Amino acid sequence: MPVFEAFIGGAYASRVLDISRLRVLVAVAREGSITAAAEALHYAQPSVSHQLAKLEAEVGVPLLQRMGRGIRLTDAGRLLSERAEHILAQMESVSAELDEVAGLRTGNLRLAAFPSALATIVPSAAARVAKEFPGVKLSLTEAEPPEALSALRNDEVDVALIFEHGDPPRCDRRDITLTPLLDEPLYVVTPADRAWSGPRDELTTYSGDRWIAGCERCREHLVVACDRAGFTATVDFETDDYVAVQALVAAGLGVSLLPGLTLLANRHAGVRLDRVEGLRRQVLTAVYGKPPASQPAQTLLNALAATITEPCWPQ
Repeated sequence: MPVFEAFIGGAYASRVLDISRLRVLVAVAREGSITAAAEALHYAQPSVSHQLAKLEAEVGVPLLQRMGRGIRLTDAGRLLSERAEHILAQMESVSAELDEVAGLRTGNLRLAAFPSALATIVPSAAARVAKEFPGVKLSLTEAEPPEALSALRNDEVDVALIFEHGDPPRCDRRDITLTPLLDEPLYVVTPADRAWSGPRDELTTYSGDRWIAGCERCREHLVVACDRAGFTATVDFETDDYVAVQALVAAGLGVSLLPGLTLLANRHAGVRLDRVEGLRRQVLTAVYGKPPASQPAQTLLNALAATITEPCWPQ
């Protein structure tokens, strides 16, 4: 029951009023009698009288004045009925808007995702949403995992698409629901024209080389993976741009470690790819709070899940 605040009896008074009783009062004001109001509302006449009596008790002042066999509204009754008309109209408008959003006939869907996901996973999911919900506006934001989760917590997006490596997760999961979506293999990226001695799918083969690292999280994972392989990686270049990483490798400036989605999004002709067994990057969806997800978030989750198939990873 909403709070109705009105100037009654010379002072402001906050009243918690029943909407159904306000509807009865408005009907009486429009129809001019309790009998006519009961017919208009399809109520029994005693029920209308009972609702009006309850409403008078709630506001604490008389709303109706008996005039022979008829009635008329008091000053307080006229004031309340006029305000109630506006309240009821606003509630109808809000109800219609909520129905639209709940049914996703209109409204906004907001997704934050890291660059290679935006280039590979997201387009098919976005097209699916556009086809199934043509009246819905989908907005996409490019963001690395920390920024995407921050936007999620600040209610700037409905779903965040993030990634984690096999290391202990860095993100705070206390208020976030994460769902695995896809596992990516990781590849050593080397110049296509360079000969190597040793197994090309093992990091130790490249222990003496300079490395070109990707984003901050990818760099940290690279350092950890090389440490576990028994050597310290020498990182000479860092860039978030996976296209630039491959161009630097192709130019002979070092080697790199890249996940599968970045290579599906863009593959430089001057590099060779060798899949490293045992290394992976997991792609996850993130929504704020505990299940069930909100309707907009669930729509995005369904679209992403429906469009995911095991990609044909580079060989």
